[in-house]
Amino acid sequence: MIPFSLRLAVSGGRAALARLVTIAAAVAIGVGLLLSTLAGLHAIDRANERQFWMNTGVKGATATAAVDPLWWGARVDYYRGQSVFQADVAPTGATSPVPPGLSKLPAPGEYYASPALAKLLREVPAVELGDRFPGRLAGTLGDDALPSPDTLAVIIGRTVEEVKALPRATTVTSVATALPVECDNDCYGSGVHGDALVLVLTVVAGALIFPVLIFIGTATRLSAATREQRYAAMRLVGATPGQVSLMSAVESTVAAVAGTVLGLGVYAALKPLMADVPFTGDRFFTDDLSVGLPQVAGVVLGVPVAAALAARFALRRVTISPLGVSRRVTPKPPSAWRVVPLLVGLGELGYFVGRRPATTDAQSMAYLAGFGLVMFGLVIAGPWLTMAASRGVARRTSRPATLIAMRRLGDDPKAGFRSVAGLVLALFVTTATLCIIGTINVNEGALNGTPEVLKAVVATPPGGPDSRLGLPAVPDGVVARARAVPGFEGMALVHDNPAGIGAYQYGRERIVPPLVRCSELAQIPVVGHCAPGAAVALIDRNQFLNLQAEGEKEWPAAPISADEVTTLPVRIIYATTDGSKTAQEQLRTLFMKEFPNYSVRMAEDWSSEGQKKLQGWRQLANVVLLATLPIAGCSLAVSVVAGLSDRRRPFAMLRLTGAPLRLLQRVLGLESALPLLVVSAVAIGTGFAAAAMFLKAQMNFDLASPGAPYYGLTGFGLAASLGIIASTLPLLKRITGPEAARNG
Repeated sequence: MIPFSLRLAVSGGRAALARLVTIAAAVAIGVGLLLSTLAGLHAIDRANERQFWMNTGVKGATATAAVDPLWWGARVDYYRGQSVFQADVAPTGATSPVPPGLSKLPAPGEYYASPALAKLLREVPAVELGDRFPGRLAGTLGDDALPSPDTLAVIIGRTVEEVKALPRATTVTSVATALPVECDNDCYGSGVHGDALVLVLTVVAGALIFPVLIFIGTATRLSAATREQRYAAMRLVGATPGQVSLMSAVESTVAAVAGTVLGLGVYAALKPLMADVPFTGDRFFTDDLSVGLPQVAGVVLGVPVAAALAARFALRRVTISPLGVSRRVTPKPPSAWRVVPLLVGLGELGYFVGRRPATTDAQSMAYLAGFGLVMFGLVIAGPWLTMAASRGVARRTSRPATLIAMRRLGDDPKAGFRSVAGLVLALFVTTATLCIIGTINVNEGALNGTPEVLKAVVATPPGGPDSRLGLPAVPDGVVARARAVPGFEGMALVHDNPAGIGAYQYGRERIVPPLVRCSELAQIPVVGHCAPGAAVALIDRNQFLNLQAEGEKEWPAAPISADEVTTLPVRIIYATTDGSKTAQEQLRTLFMKEFPNYSVRMAEDWSSEGQKKLQGWRQLANVVLLATLPIAGCSLAVSVVAGLSDRRRPFAMLRLTGAPLRLLQRVLGLESALPLLVVSAVAIGTGFAAAAMFLKAQMNFDLASPGAPYYGLTGFGLAASLGIIASTLPLLKRITGPEAARNG
């Protein structure tokens, strides 16, 4: 029976071949995008795993082993907004652990850099970057140590005494292979995990898969009515229900299998393109964009099985009775209970406002369940919304085309909604995603500080301004070299105040303000000025440490001479430039080279990581638009053409009875446009509501307007959808000729 079914599937003439090719192409696109989405999630997991070693020494991340200890000191530096991870190591024996990406530990006086950092070291003047790393470049780190091809990382070999003197230096007997439960500020390789924005990615990934599955399901139902009639005729000549079901399953499975195989090729073609898109702020390694054998097997086996089940479901009337196709009756109308899943999904998201789950896994489950229920609810409620709208319009119209279209929709709203289901979900996904990402960008997208503050460079000792590791003094030679940097404008040294001049009580804490010479404070007016005639000022250390602008602030005078202040330890070095990146990086490199224990920061650094991730979410929003809308457009086109093909005989009969072709075209257009516009409005409103509740629950942000681009894009999407519907209307004339009215 199977060979006969295969022969029947491919020998049905040009129409049958076109149907198989169309189904295969649609399934190929869906499978390719589905595998690409799964590969993106896998790549993020691999990127996270590749940077766990950076957490070595953090409590809860590093296990113990019977080997020689390794002295380890880690820190994060920056270069022009890019983070640079630095690990200083010193083995105590031959069996000391070796980080991934290396075959051996660097000796004192040499270091290994990531390929991206090594490239920068070759291209950038040493005074801007290379002078920060003592010794010579001995080689590059392997991919196993890098979450991304763009990662900047370096492992420096030092003596035990040198590493001991570094802040947060510790001994370890193994390299970290996991993320600690709690990181605070100690984790350098936390990756996407632990970040509230991981929920955005999780929700979007799930939302991307849903329209793809709708598209695949739509494709496998092409020409369902035509096949119903053909198989009903076979039943009349003696075919059993089992034989009909088998033939139907074979026909759909052949196209689905071919489409699945082609989909693997689509996925392979998309891999290098996906690798160059910084979804999370960094590019992926192409090899990381892979899917596991269980996932491939699930898709390769699941799609054809789903196609066979869809065909079996579509022919349920034929298997019951060979006359089931001819004796069509009006289906039972959908009930209002269909909106319950949608309301439950929105209620679930609303429940977590003010009750955010404690862990990331619990948050993922909560929000994925909510968004999944909402999308499922839109699909389930769509036919009822279509029926309610069509009946409302039918009661208020007297035009023949509108009346026929609305009555047809009211009789079979499921078929009417099915053609626009993919686009409705795409509009929901687009609305929710752009609202979430847009609101995050509004709340976290601005760089810290004013334009003047963005020109500053500040150096502080390890452990912050309260550390006891301040400098006894800044050598005159260092000051002279700083002033010689092109673009340098001014510098002030913030000194300790051991005498407690001007100390005050703040709650239970005694605050001792540091001291600054007024001659130096005048060089950096962005942080305020001294009182007239004062030689030394008492300042708020946080204004300097946090790079806050206080240009109008007048600091109180301190009863101490400028010469006395010069002899006190230096707590903070604050320098300003003309804003050029070259000047800022030269100053940073100078301070890091001369004071290796100090942390040197700029305002751009504190926001660069967030900016990079936000740029990744912007890219992700673009991917959502570029993926869901074309999928929905293809789904709509396939559905409209399939529906037109399935109804060719009823339309042909209407033409034979004298109905004008233009009237039938208006009927067809209205049958597709009404559910599209009505349910789309509900989907867009639901997207706004779901995004608002997610943002409030997860991040305590109020929903921000997505802006003109969103409204323009939505309008364009709806207009393009109506254009797709209109483009199919000329087919009506070709396929509803007198020959289409014949039985059989």
